[in-house]
Amino acid sequence: MEEDFSQSLTPPVSPFTGDSQCELTPSQPPCFNCTSESGREDTRPLSSDGYIGRGSLKRLLLRLDPAPADFEGDTVDIFGFSWVTETALVESIKLVFGLFRQKLLKLEMLVQSCSHDFGQASSLHYESEDLRHQCVLFLQYVKVFVHRYLEPICPSEEGSRHPYEELEAQLPSALLEELFGVTLLIGRLKDIPANIQNTFIMQHQGKLFPPSWHLLHLHLDIHWSVLEILHLLGQKMHGQVVYAHQFVNLTGENLTNNSLFEENLCNLLSDLTGLAMVKYNKVRPTEALTSHHYHCTCTKELWILLIHLLEHRSKVLHTQSFWTYINTLLRPLTVRPLVEQSSGLATHCKDLMGFTWWLVTHLAMLGEYNHNGALQNEKKLEDNWSFVRELLRSTCDPKGGLQEEQIRMHVHCCLTLCLLWEPNTATVTTLWEYYSKNLSGSFTVPWLGISGLGSMCKTPMALFEKAQSCCSPFPLGSPGHTQLYRSANSFHIFLRVLALYLAQDNAGSAPWRQIKGRVYSKFHQRRMQELSEAGLMNFLLLFVVLARQAELEDVASRVCDLLGLLPPDSPPAQRSLVWRGQLALILLFQERGLDVGAQASWLAASFSKTAREFYLKTTEPSRRLALWGPLGAYLEGVAEVFESSPGLGLSEEKLLNEGFSLLLPACRQSELSSALGFLQIMLRELRRVYQHSVQRGGSAVPPDVRLHPPSTSAAKERPLAIAAPLWAHFFPFLHSLRLSNTPTAQLADAAAGFTLLAFDLPSSAPQDLQPNPARSVMQCFGWDDMLHPLLVTRYLPHLLQNSELVSSVSSGCGGGVSGPSQALYVRAWFRCVLQQHIHKNPDGTESRAGKALEEQLSELTRLVLRLPEVDSLLQRAGLQSGAGSKLEPRPALEIFIKAVGRVYSRLQILSERTEMAARALDYTGDIMKYIKPYLVNKSPQEGLLMAYWAVGCLVKHWSPLLATSKAQQLLFNIVNTLLLPNSLSGLDKALRDSLPLYLQGLSIAASMSQSQGIYLKKQLRDVISKYLDHFLPATLSIGAVANHPVLLAACEATPTPRGGALRRSILQVISDNFLQFKGHAPPPRLTTVLAFLLELLRRNIDSDPALLTMPLHSLLRCLMLVNEPQVRKTSTEALKLVVERCSPSTREAPCDQIITVLRSFVEENEGVYDRQVYSVLETLALLDQRVVLVLIPILSLSLRNTEHKRGLGKNTTLRNAYRKLLTLLGDDGQAEISSLEED
Repeated sequence: MEEDFSQSLTPPVSPFTGDSQCELTPSQPPCFNCTSESGREDTRPLSSDGYIGRGSLKRLLLRLDPAPADFEGDTVDIFGFSWVTETALVESIKLVFGLFRQKLLKLEMLVQSCSHDFGQASSLHYESEDLRHQCVLFLQYVKVFVHRYLEPICPSEEGSRHPYEELEAQLPSALLEELFGVTLLIGRLKDIPANIQNTFIMQHQGKLFPPSWHLLHLHLDIHWSVLEILHLLGQKMHGQVVYAHQFVNLTGENLTNNSLFEENLCNLLSDLTGLAMVKYNKVRPTEALTSHHYHCTCTKELWILLIHLLEHRSKVLHTQSFWTYINTLLRPLTVRPLVEQSSGLATHCKDLMGFTWWLVTHLAMLGEYNHNGALQNEKKLEDNWSFVRELLRSTCDPKGGLQEEQIRMHVHCCLTLCLLWEPNTATVTTLWEYYSKNLSGSFTVPWLGISGLGSMCKTPMALFEKAQSCCSPFPLGSPGHTQLYRSANSFHIFLRVLALYLAQDNAGSAPWRQIKGRVYSKFHQRRMQELSEAGLMNFLLLFVVLARQAELEDVASRVCDLLGLLPPDSPPAQRSLVWRGQLALILLFQERGLDVGAQASWLAASFSKTAREFYLKTTEPSRRLALWGPLGAYLEGVAEVFESSPGLGLSEEKLLNEGFSLLLPACRQSELSSALGFLQIMLRELRRVYQHSVQRGGSAVPPDVRLHPPSTSAAKERPLAIAAPLWAHFFPFLHSLRLSNTPTAQLADAAAGFTLLAFDLPSSAPQDLQPNPARSVMQCFGWDDMLHPLLVTRYLPHLLQNSELVSSVSSGCGGGVSGPSQALYVRAWFRCVLQQHIHKNPDGTESRAGKALEEQLSELTRLVLRLPEVDSLLQRAGLQSGAGSKLEPRPALEIFIKAVGRVYSRLQILSERTEMAARALDYTGDIMKYIKPYLVNKSPQEGLLMAYWAVGCLVKHWSPLLATSKAQQLLFNIVNTLLLPNSLSGLDKALRDSLPLYLQGLSIAASMSQSQGIYLKKQLRDVISKYLDHFLPATLSIGAVANHPVLLAACEATPTPRGGALRRSILQVISDNFLQFKGHAPPPRLTTVLAFLLELLRRNIDSDPALLTMPLHSLLRCLMLVNEPQVRKTSTEALKLVVERCSPSTREAPCDQIITVLRSFVEENEGVYDRQVYSVLETLALLDQRVVLVLIPILSLSLRNTEHKRGLGKNTTLRNAYRKLLTLLGDDGQAEISSLEED
């Protein structure tokens, strides 16, 4: 059959150089080309050089010229020779086909001789490319010739024909024989050596390809071109059968154009399927839809060409459709036991059933391409449900023993086919029959790990969304669809198929009517009771999907009936699932805008029954723990229902029944946290709906109207219906927790929610909270002194952020609550600041609650400072700039106390001062009660410091206010409790830090009090005496004296009357209590007392003689009676300060007060300590002669009186001592000496 052609062949037309007869070079003919692919990606578009991209397929189907712009000249250049275009095939068909075979064999020889020498890669590529181009060009010419020049010969014309006509009449048979010879030469795709087939998957770098690549793709070109030429031949013969005269086929029958087409088609389909099978062996189930069955876009294009050609022939020639050929090829693969085909398809595949599903699915997806190679929306390829139903029956056959990993892939493919073709009843029915029997299956794939586990919907919303996702298919090719194998089990994928079936366009309710009975009939009492937990979840998901896609009310009613068949003592876990399913249906009713009353009543009754069992004391702890599962699920589900409802107008309130009154008291701490969190959601959603209704009804409602709204308001009708069960079943329990020592943040949040509810809908509140329910709730949870600071500091910020609420409650009537509301806010804040350390850990460390309290107190402080009343006080006091919102509680409290004291001091009108005093006492409340725990326990230390400091600030800055008759009882209580307690144990640090505040304030109050001034002064002296003694060290310590709190209280940079009054009291106490000699014995700790006195005089620059001379007499006695050097030194320094400040050198006359003290001192010691007196006066004379000169007459008279009393004449010793003093007094002293000598 093969002929040897040499280079000496003489062409039919001798070449010559005349350009007039040379045709232009034909354009590049279409061919399979995947050189544009990067990395062999399956998603690459078809090549623009291919048969589809160049329009070859379209022209074939429309019976148009295969290459209208080519081969238009008289001659054509084929294989290097020129041929007459219109006669080449008629006259030289064997010759040109021989040249074609020669080029093909030469390309094969290049493949066999190809080396890996990169230096030859370029030349081999271009030589191979040229050989392929010549072959493809020849095949294109054959197609054009058949289309243009081949005409059938009528039998009547056979007698008188020209010899050319004879050749022309034999052309169809000759062409058939040559095509048959070509197919025998190239063989089948499966017989191509493996090294050549591997070029399908080779990674090409650059634009150079090995000869094997060109040969393999030329084989594809030849296989397709043979089919195309045979199809064109059949068209041109108008249905006449063309016989080959020299050949018969393998069965001994005559070879015809039809038999050759069928044989080559079947072989090509089988070989392409075999190639796909090789690729499937490397495909994981998770990649079934992302891994295609073709190796490159060339084989993809070939599949598309075959699909369109066969569908076209089926419609025009009434031959078999594409699916018929495929079904015939694949059906033996699904038969058990497997009958191996001669094609060998069944010999090398690991999973023939999975391969069949996979291939059918991907071929169906290729059917979406039109003859231009573009994806089309309308369906072009007919469905293949008949064969798919056979596959489904094999998949669902329990005898097959398929596992979930296989079934999931099969159903995934089935879903893809449903998206392509639309599902039919038989498909859905087959799947339902399988899953109805395996509803309790786990449907898990172990090797997928966590993602492969069967997922239980933990909430009604999760179940609702799961059903919604099943009813909302992902687009084909999207990640959501292709990754379903990982994210959904086979049952969930089946539900997607079912949802698609029920949602078919233009089908009305027919699909539901066809499937309804089949679904309902599978469930009866025994079947329901056999369902496992997973089975019940699948049951619920199934019916939620049915409810979404079919008749909601009918399905919901049926679900209630079927769930009623479950045993009444079903496990709590099963009860949880049932309630989730019911709540998911309620969510669906909400979505449709339908009333949920019937469903809610049924569900709430079941909840109430379970809550009662949970409440009973006879219930075992383990049973109660198990019951919390469904109860917690109910809370979570109802919360989702309320959050999903736009208006709460569908009878959702029926879900809130008396069961909550039983549930809440029986909850443990962790369970109570969930219950209170649920309550917060209810209150928040109710307020959201109310505000939305108000906004929809018009502008904002004024506060006075909101306090007394009309009960018939349409905007409030639904919120009132929701609020009623909240007040009835939740608020009493909340009220019972308000005095807890361990209040949770959720308790405060829920209480704030009720407060806002009472403000928005006051008529909804119980009668015992009327007439001002918002204020009454605030008293219960914010203003009561018995409340834990942790509760108050969490509760009040919620309200203070609502300016409308604050102003409304402030302007409202008292309603039985004492004090204006803003003062109550301040009082609560004041108390919380004082009590912030009460609940510290025993070891003094900060607890978690303490840290939370610190954060909450900072926020409360910021909001309290923004209250209109507080802000006004700060502005009037000129402290606004210092009272910023970033202040911490302690400095903020100090600024507030200063502001109140400053404002009070500036008031002049008695009535205003009285009102301000009353308001200030409202601010502080029972402050001594607030700090009592610190005083009783003497711990924690931070609390004691805070208590003493805060009250000390009050005493200092509010001293004029506390001196009034209205507040002085508080002052007395402060002094007796804090300053004069029975024991000072554990109070040293607090007293040392804050005592100056108390002394300064008490001094002012004592000077201003009209009725109790004497008593206050006595109290002040007692306090000074007590702590002067308490903090003075036994031995002299400069540091202890310098930092003595009494000394610090008395020190001023600039003397003031108020400071002078305090120093006068201190000096009085020192003189009376600490410098009194008992006979000759000095007082105890004299050195330390004198050091204190010296430091007091030194740190202050007082110039009032009356004040300064108070300790003078004591100092003189110390100099007179004590010889200790330190005492004399300290006394002398103190005496010097007194004399210098009382008798400055600028004054001529001596200080009268000093003269008085000195005269008294001399008279007191006359005749006893005369010599010591002269010694003291010598010291004084060195400081100021003037004060001693005045005493000369008195001293001389005293001397003479002493001598007279003794009766012994002149006392020489005494006179010598006196004369020594006089010598220090200048001229006046000398004169007195002369006078004495004259005696």
